[in-house]
Amino acid sequence: MVVLIGWMVSTSAQTIDGRTLSELDGAYIEVVIRSNYPLSKNFRYMIRTGQPDDSKLFRASEILDQEGKPMSFQTPLQLFNELHQWGYRLVTSHGTDEGDERHIFQRISPTNSQREEATMRSVATIVTGAVQREKDLPMLEGKKVGILGNQTSVVGDPDNHLVDALIENGIDVRFAFAPEHGFRGNIERGEKVSKDVDTKTGITLHSLYGPNKDAQSIVESVDVMIYDLQDVGARFYTYITSLHRLMQLCVDANRPLIVLDRPNPNGDQVNGPVRKSDKFKSTVSYHKIAMVHGLTVGELAHMINGEGWLENGEKCDLTVIPVDGYAHSSKYVPPVIPSPSLPNYLSIRLYPSLCLFEGTDISVGRGTDFPFQVIGYPDPVFGDFTFIPGSREGMSAHVEQQGKMCYGVDLRNVDPDEFTFNLRHFVDFYQKAPFKDTFFARPDFFDKLAGNDTLRKKIIQGWSYDEIEASWQEELEEYKKMRKKYLLYDDFE
Repeated sequence: MVVLIGWMVSTSAQTIDGRTLSELDGAYIEVVIRSNYPLSKNFRYMIRTGQPDDSKLFRASEILDQEGKPMSFQTPLQLFNELHQWGYRLVTSHGTDEGDERHIFQRISPTNSQREEATMRSVATIVTGAVQREKDLPMLEGKKVGILGNQTSVVGDPDNHLVDALIENGIDVRFAFAPEHGFRGNIERGEKVSKDVDTKTGITLHSLYGPNKDAQSIVESVDVMIYDLQDVGARFYTYITSLHRLMQLCVDANRPLIVLDRPNPNGDQVNGPVRKSDKFKSTVSYHKIAMVHGLTVGELAHMINGEGWLENGEKCDLTVIPVDGYAHSSKYVPPVIPSPSLPNYLSIRLYPSLCLFEGTDISVGRGTDFPFQVIGYPDPVFGDFTFIPGSREGMSAHVEQQGKMCYGVDLRNVDPDEFTFNLRHFVDFYQKAPFKDTFFARPDFFDKLAGNDTLRKKIIQGWSYDEIEASWQEELEEYKKMRKKYLLYDDFE
């Protein structure tokens, strides 16, 4: 068993208590979380491997990374994400009389494990725009620089933040804008991101999520802006709305913008309805693109310019530093989680298909250790699988069905590489719901997520999923033709 206390070190583990991962193949892992450990604000972790053990004794041991250094974690999600990278999947969770949480993980099948390892190897050949210092440093030297970034703005090593790397190279970084979830990724969805100071670098932080009357003058205070965020390829993920806002600010302030491109982990597909009418334009549906848009942020930036979507059709002075070694058929696992509710690759792949539930009171696992990997509601009609949403770091302010036993579907054994966008689970839940009149608890918000009101109406009218999917094919084909004009990488089809 293993006890870990402290801060996350994001490198792949090599041994658990002196045993290599290959030696542990087939063993279960039990994680015990003791959050009320006296005189400590950190979580206390115990990991047991091998045979079941009912011992309550915490006996410290070590997880070592590939460099032989001890690993430690700040939150359960970070630890679970690491276990996911090793090929383990969470199968059950429960509490104890002592107030501990116990989580059982099992290794996925060798076939899936080998597939995931192959995916990770392919990531090693991908070089993001942020890593290519020889391309951006000449454009930044001697200039005052502002950045729109967050915890995903890393340069190779997940511990090497872009801001730190630029400062180390003598670049004059003046401030950073933060999107939804904040600069370090610890702000709740939809919550206010306030002005602050980055404790590590001392640079001033400003919000670009929601209104900021000083945003233009802030951009005018520098010579050039940089955008570096890890998107997940869904229209309602607000990092691309922040991209659009920054492009408009750069136009208004007459400043150039450099986009450091990153792969789209859902970039191997284009699907879902296209937003056509500005009636449904919002932070979660800002662009006239497909729900699963199949673009990197660099490609979308070119589309925003090319389609004249900025005010008065103006164009941003834009430079995109593309990703080397990437194609839209590539499987990409982001090295840092993009937001608190997307803690692993599986949740990122499922997110486009499950986010529409946010317009209902159905839980998608927020407030659990497996958000966007389960679906449920407090009614056994929805399934035999059960879970109870609670409160987790970054997932406590907006938790559907918090504290209630939810019944539904467990998607944690889905193969993320094989899963593609579909709304079958959503349609199925509506058809099973005995409360159809109130199923769409927030219909206006649902319509903004969908980019139209026809999807909701068709579901209410009883259309099958196949009929619904067929209904958006014509507009989707039109969008695909437009998308082709802006691709920087080989397409998946």
